[in-house]
Amino acid sequence: MKDTMIGVDLAKNVIQIHGASMAGHLKFRKKLSRLQLLKFMAEQPSAVVVFEACGSITMVSHRVV
Repeated sequence: MKDTMIGVDLAKNVIQIHGASMAGHLKFRKKLSRLQLLKFMAEQPSAVVVFEACGSITMVSHRVV
């Protein structure tokens, strides 16, 4: 079972991510570039990932998945 939820807030240059346990306890907050996001997500164990709904989500989500 996945015990971490990662929220992703997309922007033009900086992406903010917030990691929390399923119980809502903060695990991390980070500001990353798009390339840093891809590297960071590749290093994470399985997690529920929640993206903000916007036009650029398609490009990023296909690379993360």
